[in-house]
Amino acid sequence: MKLSQIINENSIIPELKARDKKASLEELAGAIASQEKSVNKDALVKVLMEREQLGTTGIGDGVAIPHGRLKEITHPVISFGRSKDGLDFDSLDGQPTYLFFLLIAPYNSFDVNIQVLAKIARILKSSAFRKKLMEAESSEEIYQTIIQTDEELTPL
Repeated sequence: MKLSQIINENSIIPELKARDKKASLEELAGAIASQEKSVNKDALVKVLMEREQLGTTGIGDGVAIPHGRLKEITHPVISFGRSKDGLDFDSLDGQPTYLFFLLIAPYNSFDVNIQVLAKIARILKSSAFRKKLMEAESSEEIYQTIIQTDEELTPL
């Protein structure tokens, strides 16, 4: 599955206003809820906070991939947010988090959820990709960076 199928430019937040974990999840969830009318923002935040209680999704290197599953959706959806100053997301390495990919998948699609999570984690391993995301000037530039990197790393 290509990331271009599950993210759109309108769900990208080039500068998160949030200064803590819960507020960042609320902001990212709001981006999805504004694009997917079947998604209730508060219900999504609850799912994400429950997932965070199992263990942080702040994977280190300034990256977090919060994720969860909802019965209300039929396909995976991603929102992206960036915090140029970084914020405390209880990251595994104890460092601030700057880049956030929020993934929501249908409740009954465990395999798709894992595949998309693995793809996001794989492209985020590239320090050059993370640097491009941090330097991007707009939502459009962030979107193009994500899609182009995915295309380069995922041959047809």
